[in-house]
Amino acid sequence: MPRLRAPRSRSSGRTRTALLVVSTLLCAAGCGYGSKAVERADPAAAGGRKVDGLDAVKIGYFPNVTHATALVGLRSGGQIPEELGGTRVRTQVFDAGPAAIEALNAKAVDMAWVGPSPSVNGYTQSGGRNLRIVSGATSGGASLVVDPEKVASLGDLKGKRIASPQLGNTQDAALLHYLKTKGLTVDPQTGAGDTSVLRQDNKEIPTTFRQGGIDGAWVPEPTASVLAGQGGKVLLDEKKLWPGGAFVTTDLVVRQDFLRQHPKAVEAVLRGSVKTNAWIRAHPEAAKERINEALRRDAGKPLPGTVLDSAFARIEVTDDPLAATLRKQTDHAVSAGLLKKPRLKGIYDLAPLNRVLRHEGRPTVSDAGLGAR
Repeated sequence: MPRLRAPRSRSSGRTRTALLVVSTLLCAAGCGYGSKAVERADPAAAGGRKVDGLDAVKIGYFPNVTHATALVGLRSGGQIPEELGGTRVRTQVFDAGPAAIEALNAKAVDMAWVGPSPSVNGYTQSGGRNLRIVSGATSGGASLVVDPEKVASLGDLKGKRIASPQLGNTQDAALLHYLKTKGLTVDPQTGAGDTSVLRQDNKEIPTTFRQGGIDGAWVPEPTASVLAGQGGKVLLDEKKLWPGGAFVTTDLVVRQDFLRQHPKAVEAVLRGSVKTNAWIRAHPEAAKERINEALRRDAGKPLPGTVLDSAFARIEVTDDPLAATLRKQTDHAVSAGLLKKPRLKGIYDLAPLNRVLRHEGRPTVSDAGLGAR
């Protein structure tokens, strides 16, 4: 893979999310919150024919280590632009899953890397009409990190203040479910209870932790490793709660209408994603450098080497969306009181991905009975 070149910024904009008002979702009143979506300059098209006759494909992602596939594969010289040939990649960088789902609904993006909880929320809200999960991206990379002077053990969470990135997001659901399994009661809306759950943006949590405003946080990478670098202790790596240590953290989703109208473009992005993941696995040190270049561009600064090493070691890039774990995560959200009557049937369409995997000589993946066909 050629060396990636960071594009020059052309424009930026802020998009504030609306509150998700869905009768079937208890978390609806709080899942949407103020968040920015920054549109980046288009990388030059790789050249050749336009796929499906498209001038551009609009793709969203987050500046997180758990979005390594996007950070490495999207820019000029990356595998995704190469697979799209004469079709340009236009990108938007989001801070939150609800903002990315809102952008999909508004057709501001065609595809996006996003966490499983916002995907299920958005799919349920639309009655199963707005998106499909077409690939996995990342497994793992979420931990409970605490101040060891305030929290001695996993049996010492009662009366403590623990943060999660946002109400109803993937880590919030995991935290609430875990507390419930320990016999601790928490109101899913307010976060008040035997343990106080505070919802706060990932970028703000390290400052609150450093100032003593929280006793710990259940967060994705690199926030977990940032907290550990500030003297925090990883009390629980979420991998330990899952058989084989695998659970979905990031998926690639697409608008259903875009998938119907431009299947070749979706398949081109999937080819690039599969090739990018293979390159990351084969070149971990170079991949970390490129992830940090992307974080410098998209988040304003790179990570210290020790933090990046820790964060990268806790994730696994994967083409498999680990559909069976999505079902379990949704069950956890229901158990925690965050979801009512979630819709899952038809959320996956893995046929394009499996065609790519067969062509690459790789095993195909399962939708765990949740496929569109």
